[in-house]
Amino acid sequence: MYLSWIIPAYNEEKRIEASIRTIDAYLKSKHFDGGFEIIVSNSASRDRTAEIVESLARQMPHLHLLNLENKGKGWAVREGMRAARGAVRLFADADNSVSPEHLDLFLPLVCKDQNASQECADVVIASIEVPGAIVEEHAQWYRRFLGKLSKYIIRIGAGIWEIHDSQRGFKVFTERAASYIFARQTLTGWGFDFEILKIAKLGGFCIREVPVRWINPPDSKVGIGAYGTTLRDLAQVRWNLARGIYQKDSSS
Repeated sequence: MYLSWIIPAYNEEKRIEASIRTIDAYLKSKHFDGGFEIIVSNSASRDRTAEIVESLARQMPHLHLLNLENKGKGWAVREGMRAARGAVRLFADADNSVSPEHLDLFLPLVCKDQNASQECADVVIASIEVPGAIVEEHAQWYRRFLGKLSKYIIRIGAGIWEIHDSQRGFKVFTERAASYIFARQTLTGWGFDFEILKIAKLGGFCIREVPVRWINPPDSKVGIGAYGTTLRDLAQVRWNLARGIYQKDSSS
């Protein structure tokens, strides 16, 4: 299989069908050799998310529902990645805040095999902090301020200063990179984004940032408390680094 598209979802009944149909139409238009799959990692949603996905799956044989415990977005992404079969694997937010068509910009940068040129990348991530990015801002001013501040704290605290924006919900991985990174991931909440990028860096994988057009919805599920947990998650990453957790063989 060529591509696996993972959607972490929790109580997404209002937009999951529209998002899946948009993604499905886009992927069908690409005619990938080897085909594709869409995996919805459902974190024990309390609404009709699972029911809607199951109904769509009867029309779309390449759509799969992965029912999980609600342990956080990081858990949902990790389990989706581990269930994926694609040579290229990506996860994207359920609201399509970065539209599927952006993948056209990402795929040419992805290493096709282990002997690919040094100019390709193992991990390609969406960014709104590099030249060319466009942001449609609908969030309150204090969310924008906290978002900016947290990016600098993350870059310093996680030791990924060269990565300007670790938190966009649109990231692409080669199969080799995904297998290595997600086997070592420990964070299950919001902080998993910077943890997996730190793991990628430690593993010697090339990371590229791509400017995107990003729509910041006013009803974002990232609450103020998430900024507090970011500090806790950064502390956990620092502790993991001190203990050499990320350098250990994932089978040990």
